[in-house]
Amino acid sequence: MAGLQERRVLPYSAEQMFDLVADVARYQEFLPWVAATRVRSNGEHEMIADMLVGFKNLREKFTSKVTKSRPERIEVQYLDGPMRDLDNVWLFRPLDDQSCEIDFSVSFSFRNALFEKLAGQYVDKAFRKMVAAFETRAEALYGSSNSSAISAA
Repeated sequence: MAGLQERRVLPYSAEQMFDLVADVARYQEFLPWVAATRVRSNGEHEMIADMLVGFKNLREKFTSKVTKSRPERIEVQYLDGPMRDLDNVWLFRPLDDQSCEIDFSVSFSFRNALFEKLAGQYVDKAFRKMVAAFETRAEALYGSSNSSAISAA
């Protein structure tokens, strides 16, 4: 199974970033390729959500279970969709009241070996674009800071 990881220090609290990532219902507002989301159930510690992802004329639906441990961890477990597996983990470590370190990792495998080989050329770029979209969303929601994000990867 392939995987990617990114670590960032951001000028936002761990609570703020946890809330941003946990707000799956709003992903289509800022994440590239997310056409729609539907939250089936949402409790304090667990959510079941569908996400419709599309690029040009290709659209696929993914269903995931999101386990939330406020404010330090969000774990996303793939339940159903076109892939064999797609799981990710967000870790939020407070550095002080106004900044945190985020560690985001994703692991995935495709059902179709040919598609996995073709997609492998683009996955890293898509992953970086998605991470940047979360950072841009944080700035839009919480404002900018004099300090900028620092990649710790």
